[in-house]
Amino acid sequence: MEDSEGYLVEHTELCEALQLRGRILIADEGLNGTVSGRLDMTEAYMQALNTDPRTKGIQFKVDPAPGHAFPKLSIKRRNEVVTLDLGEDDFSPDETTGKHLSPVQWRNLMSEDDTILLDARNQYEWELGHFEGALLPPVENFRELPDWVRENRSRLEGKKIMTYCTGGIRCEKFSGFLLREGFSDVYQLDGGIVSYGKEAGVEGEGFSGKCYVFDERVAVEVNHTSGAKVVSLCQHCSGTSDRYVNCAWSRCNRQYFCCPTCDKDQRRFCSSVCAEAAILSLAAMGIGCD
Repeated sequence: MEDSEGYLVEHTELCEALQLRGRILIADEGLNGTVSGRLDMTEAYMQALNTDPRTKGIQFKVDPAPGHAFPKLSIKRRNEVVTLDLGEDDFSPDETTGKHLSPVQWRNLMSEDDTILLDARNQYEWELGHFEGALLPPVENFRELPDWVRENRSRLEGKKIMTYCTGGIRCEKFSGFLLREGFSDVYQLDGGIVSYGKEAGVEGEGFSGKCYVFDERVAVEVNHTSGAKVVSLCQHCSGTSDRYVNCAWSRCNRQYFCCPTCDKDQRRFCSSVCAEAAILSLAAMGIGCD
């Protein structure tokens, strides 16, 4: 976009007029985000973007929901839609990116012996769900991936690297980074995990658990076959649970897996340390705690 700052104003006015809620990032390289609203609102939004020369042909992923998936509307401008924090070595995905694979091509290729699946998301995302047998980098944010790749280069060399993320946006950048690092066979899942789960005839086959999403839904189903399963464990009892909650101590607020029984028994605290800290905080304010 030649004037991303001006487009920020335009796009905000459009979303406000349609009474949409959501989170959108705008940069010179384009925009990325999610919005929620009534069907007529979201259809008008998609039509507006498809008739604008700057965003014509943009890819949409549509999910039904019982209500708004966001509490408010947030639209911000960034230098990049997604960043690997590469400094002077930065590049545009328009110049370098991995080969796109359709969900059917992805399913077929991931069963070959010389391939390796590489999750491009954060640890708290892939703990909820991931492709079976994938490499799962223990990173807290996207910017940590370049260092992980360089430290684990031997695990990737000589392989067809299949990288994936939630909706495909991060992989546009990450797959390009892998190519620039000297890996020659680099592929990305077109449309990401979300599109993979919607593809007729594929039905999310080979994906274990659920897909983490950045709105009030938290998780969405991907695998609609008989092989679907839960891979995450309750932090307290170690039983299977894909229920993400936030620690009840506000200063912690850490998101963790907790089954309904432990949620009640542990009063939603992620640990005894947080439970004790919360009681001490209340005591310091002169508030009793049963």
